[in-house]
Amino acid sequence: MTEKPIPAKADPRVRFYRMIPDIRLPQRADRSAAGSLPTRAFRYCDPVTTASAFGYYVFTPLNFTLIWDGHDIQWTYEGNEHGWMPLKTAQYPYFPAHFNERAPEEIQGFSPPMLASLQEPGLVNIWSGLIARTIPGWSLLVRPPVNFARRGGYELFEGIIETDRWFGPLLTNIRLTKTDTPIEFNNELPLFQVQPIPREALEEPAQNNFAITRDIEGLQPEDWDDFYNTVVRPNVTENRPRGEYAAAARRRRKADEA
Repeated sequence: MTEKPIPAKADPRVRFYRMIPDIRLPQRADRSAAGSLPTRAFRYCDPVTTASAFGYYVFTPLNFTLIWDGHDIQWTYEGNEHGWMPLKTAQYPYFPAHFNERAPEEIQGFSPPMLASLQEPGLVNIWSGLIARTIPGWSLLVRPPVNFARRGGYELFEGIIETDRWFGPLLTNIRLTKTDTPIEFNNELPLFQVQPIPREALEEPAQNNFAITRDIEGLQPEDWDDFYNTVVRPNVTENRPRGEYAAAARRRRKADEA
């Protein structure tokens, strides 16, 4: 009897490199948005739970606080004995020495800052303490945590990083939206979420490949059939099962994984 060859293990689609020691590791996002979704949405709304689980949570390296007076930004962190400090660029405590002891000679002195205030008022760059690499042809979308209630005092920018080509700090930019109010960042909750996407989806030909049906008369009989099955049938069926869409989506996922 001929044994089947064991397939080679595929490279991970995303690999995270922890540069700052002992910081919280990224983790797979979950369908409950870390327990923050309402129970009914978690049980029956598959589009919401699927979006929530797409990607990975990334956390701040430590707990810190910012305050902005409309012009200058100050910061402090948990355990800091020196009070508020003006923010230009700030390293994670004691990280430069740790970095220099381990980096090649020509790279020593280039440890990434954890925080940096940008030239635009109220904008701050935050490094997660990580680097990420994706397999060829894939990028990372950096965005606010999906379906979390927005925390007050700041907004995250979204960005797409070609992490198969660019091997540098995995970071995000934020815009402070409150003045004269301490804004806390706690690593019990994710700071942002990263989602791997194929770069071909971002190419201009792919994005320009769309069509518009301009009026209702343009719907074809098969379109009306699909509309009936999606919208009408569940409302005229006696003893309609709850969560029918979610159940069908789970069946499709299991079939795809088989």
